[in-house]
Amino acid sequence: MRWNIRPPFARVTLRRSAMRYADHRWEVMPGAWLDGSRFACERPGCPTTSCHPALEGWERRASTDPSTVEKWWRQRPHAVLLATGHAFDVLEVPNTLGGRVLAAARMHAGVLGPGRLQVRGPVAATPLGRWMFLVRPGDPLRPELENSLDVVRHGTGSWVPAPPTRLPEGLVRWVVAPEEVAWTLPDSYAVQRMIVDSVFTRPSGMPHLPRQLSTARRAA
Repeated sequence: MRWNIRPPFARVTLRRSAMRYADHRWEVMPGAWLDGSRFACERPGCPTTSCHPALEGWERRASTDPSTVEKWWRQRPHAVLLATGHAFDVLEVPNTLGGRVLAAARMHAGVLGPGRLQVRGPVAATPLGRWMFLVRPGDPLRPELENSLDVVRHGTGSWVPAPPTRLPEGLVRWVVAPEEVAWTLPDSYAVQRMIVDSVFTRPSGMPHLPRQLSTARRAA
């Protein structure tokens, strides 16, 4: 599917999702829209063809204001981007590692019960094989993960694409939707502990994925 086949449907779907995130105080901003196999925006002379913010100075302009968000999606099927470092940070990992972390999180939640070591939270996935764990903001990466090629932390000054944004390879989707966990966020270090455990129990022969496959960049 290409956005230019049914733009009104795509625009409405994206706008509704952006409004829902803003309603829960997640700062959103419009991204460039997919035009064939590349992204386009109205920034004069913009050389970026991959997913990127459509606003100049996006760090200052990301918003939760309903009227502002509705206006952004009135004309264009913008990608939905979430600014990180405010309402939440994102821990981005390869899907193979993410699957093991999510399985461990579900096991801990089931064994320890509600309110004990709450490690479950929203998890999104990109069609490029990257999983994004939304966690409480502010905590840096643990020393064991600082030099890992598999783990990227998105904090202040960064962003991630949110469902149902479409990339050339397919849709960004929820693995664990925010509604499934009542829009709650887990402790970052609790999730990082599970990532560390999963990294050091990596099956032999499993390759590392380079940091270049990260979904987003700390771009202006």
